[in-house]
Amino acid sequence: MTEWKIEGEELANCNCNFGCPCQFSVLPTTGNCEAVVVFDIQKGHYGDTRLDGLRAAGVYHWPGPIHEGNGQMQIIIDERADADQRAALEAIIKGEDTDEMATMWYVFSAMAPKKYETLFVPIELDWSREDRTGHAKVKGVFDVEVGPIPNIVSGQPHRVAINLPHGFEFRHAEAASGSAKTVGGAISLTFDATHAHLARLNLSGHGIVDA
Repeated sequence: MTEWKIEGEELANCNCNFGCPCQFSVLPTTGNCEAVVVFDIQKGHYGDTRLDGLRAAGVYHWPGPIHEGNGQMQIIIDERADADQRAALEAIIKGEDTDEMATMWYVFSAMAPKKYETLFVPIELDWSREDRTGHAKVKGVFDVEVGPIPNIVSGQPHRVAINLPHGFEFRHAEAASGSAKTVGGAISLTFDATHAHLARLNLSGHGIVDA
């Protein structure tokens, strides 16, 4: 098993109500699960291959809850990555070289037997976890925008955080409102003011690495 570690930021937008039922171990809002997730890698390695400064993303669709499987996924990897880096990121996001159930990538991949061809294209992103604002864009594939959840009465930003002491994706995430639309790629999705979260990632093939 090749040892790897990634430190960075994650932006996720799914089709469920704010809060994301998955985080509370209940069924998805509308019965199925769809998501766009973007990863900004600040520091990382896969064996001797450095991954610092690269980006990646995934587009996912499940016909029911994730744990029931039969899903589809398509990986997008920063075109700046060289051949070794591309292979490394693809392996990590497919859950390879990872202890069973140790990361969300392992789970997503295990529950998505239909894997479309990986795309190698530019990934544009700019977000603030603290402010819960920003965007991510892959030209010809998807656009995602996030902002604070509005207070239902005043419309002012409503701040909510999710803490998962035993999570396999993050320990803490800022909840937000996200809107996404795929404009290409193999999976078609459209979200409007649905759950999003921004989280700090510190993952290895053995799970979350606590600082």
